[in-house]
Amino acid sequence: MIAENKRTVLGFFAAVNERRLADLPRHMVADVVDHNKVIHGEADEPGAAFDGFRQQLAAFGEGRMEPEELIAEGDRVVARLTVSGVHTGAHPRMPEPTHRAFRVEQIWIFTMRDRKISEIRAVSDRLGLFLQLGWDWPTWVRG
Repeated sequence: MIAENKRTVLGFFAAVNERRLADLPRHMVADVVDHNKVIHGEADEPGAAFDGFRQQLAAFGEGRMEPEELIAEGDRVVARLTVSGVHTGAHPRMPEPTHRAFRVEQIWIFTMRDRKISEIRAVSDRLGLFLQLGWDWPTWVRG
């Protein structure tokens, strides 16, 4: 089961990197819950991550999510990633493309159900991302 879960997560990243959005349902359950919110403004409901990934890929040309390490136990898979891209399309946080590149590290925790991703939690270097892209820090962030 652990090896199958890792294969599912690797297949998910391959589908994202190759822009095969139609293949995402092979890797994520229909009511997948994204606790991190892939994109600001994404609906807060099960399954909204599909549209979030579509928006991210439209906003970041040459975007890549490269798994550097996978660790699995039980129904969880943890991925340490290097994520990179160029802001070439509209994004809810920054509608006008900056055409600037970024490269950050992220850690994603996937909960699996029936060999598919059912929940996503992530920690990422958002400050590094915003600085590299030239985006203003959101006013809604406290601290």
